[in-house]
Amino acid sequence: MTAAGAGGAGDVRAALVRLRRTTGLPVAFGGLVDADAGGAPRLRIRELSGTGTHALSGLGIGTGHGLGGKALALTRPCAVTDYSSSRHISHEYDGAVAAEGLRAVLAVPVVVRRRVRGLLYGALRAPQPLGDRVLAAAVAAARDVEQALLARDEARDLAAAARDTAAGPGPAAWERVREAHGALRALAARTADPALRAELLAVCTTLTSAGATPPVPLAPREVDVLACVALGATNTVAAERLGLRPETVKGYLRSAMRKLGAHTRWEAVVAARRAGVLP
Repeated sequence: MTAAGAGGAGDVRAALVRLRRTTGLPVAFGGLVDADAGGAPRLRIRELSGTGTHALSGLGIGTGHGLGGKALALTRPCAVTDYSSSRHISHEYDGAVAAEGLRAVLAVPVVVRRRVRGLLYGALRAPQPLGDRVLAAAVAAARDVEQALLARDEARDLAAAARDTAAGPGPAAWERVREAHGALRALAARTADPALRAELLAVCTTLTSAGATPPVPLAPREVDVLACVALGATNTVAAERLGLRPETVKGYLRSAMRKLGAHTRWEAVVAARRAGVLP
């Protein structure tokens, strides 16, 4: 499994735990989608939470097959009150579902850039309706996974762009790298996932010209603010991007300017680039 795949599996696993905790559902499971040779989405269930058997583990879900396959095909949440007797789904997976004793089941697709990337399931062992609160919690969990996968996609793409730029940078290419660096610093500052934050900051290091610990001991938040300023952001805009107050941004900027020996915000940006703090 690739590093991105491993990270994505961790995102799914964490989302399932949160889903059970917030809804009280006894069982949750899911996985990520792989593309087969023809490009058709196919999911394999690899993450289980609260299950009593291994019946669902490794189960491959094809588009249009069962409840999950229906959610894959329609790219929207689907639910049944009693899986085995539902007339609204096909029944290729009845054996595995019955072995786990599941009755009411919902499936929510994880959609990134209009492409289904995974599925989250929640289930009861009784045939009763899954209410709006449970559905809303499942959708929120799927959105969390979507944001994490999108951030990892961007990090991977930007790492590739950084390598290309290093091979033969031009003014336009460097501007794109600088924009990407600022966006990733802002995203890393807002994410609550420590592993994802570390991945994003690692890419930011790749995007800087030095690629090593800079001689100027700037704090992470000071670098975040400088990255926003480098893109022309005002203190107010930088605060919105970083989830801070404008006064706090102003304080970080002053501190960074002092450490860099700069008298203006633009002098600070230039000094930070020379030090390898910014690309």
